Amino acid sequence: MQNTDKKRSTAEDIEYSIRKKFHKNIFSRFAKAINVYELLQEGDRVAVCISGGKDSMLMAKCFQELQKHRKFYFELIFLVMDPGYRKANRERIEQNAQIMDIPLTIFETQIFDAVEHVEKSPCYLCARMRRGYLYSKAAEYGCNKIALGHHYDDVIETILMGMLYSGQIQTMMPKLHSTNFKGMELIRPLYLVHENDIKRWRDYHALHFLQCACHFTDQCANSDIAEITSKRQETKELICSLKEKNPFIEGNLFKSVENVNLDTIIAYKQNKKRHHFLDTYDLKNP
Repeated sequence: MQNTDKKRSTAEDIEYSIRKKFHKNIFSRFAKAINVYELLQEGDRVAVCISGGKDSMLMAKCFQELQKHRKFYFELIFLVMDPGYRKANRERIEQNAQIMDIPLTIFETQIFDAVEHVEKSPCYLCARMRRGYLYSKAAEYGCNKIALGHHYDDVIETILMGMLYSGQIQTMMPKLHSTNFKGMELIRPLYLVHENDIKRWRDYHALHFLQCACHFTDQCANSDIAEITSKRQETKELICSLKEKNPFIEGNLFKSVENVNLDTIIAYKQNKKRHHFLDTYDLKNP
């Protein structure tokens, strides 16, 4: 790790690396997503949602860096929801935040307890409840946006998983309006940042983040938790194997949902309404 004549703190080293060593692959892509997808506007107050994993913690540091060089005024609050973490996991989040100089705002819920005895789709229910609590608490703090740490690999894996396991073409959007919280918006600023670059940044600083803090994963090997994890891992491995033969696979998957030609699509949905090519087939060739 590089040092100047005046020894830097770990937090300062992390910030320096984002500006220098990892500027091209991390911060530039973070800033590009902000600009290309118009994720920030003047006067925004953003709840940066931190789960304790590598992605959300890096996102927090990128936001801090962006705020130092901001072209317009916006505010940040670094929001952590404790859904019932074990003590060690909660402490790990707090310790990492202290090391990285991220001022946390933590609130507690009992989501893990609430879904513990749910047999059907506990992961889905847990995710919905977590998102709802984050929106609600963010609104209490006067925020109009919540930021989540999904990255480029999450996007392309979601595209391929939808095709292979759900029979549909869809993607993880860079931003979404909330349907239940008026005036609230979800944004994903790491949308263009590759997971391998996040891992390199993590390992360069010898940081240790939470992997999965859900206390069901150790005991639910045959549940939908394991199935979802397995499907995503299978998809990740498939992309890796395809990339060995074609280095453009990742980029092509990402671009596939930007270059949709509706003239060659059998059917699609828009605003919950289904459209079929036969609806206008004869009109195009009378």
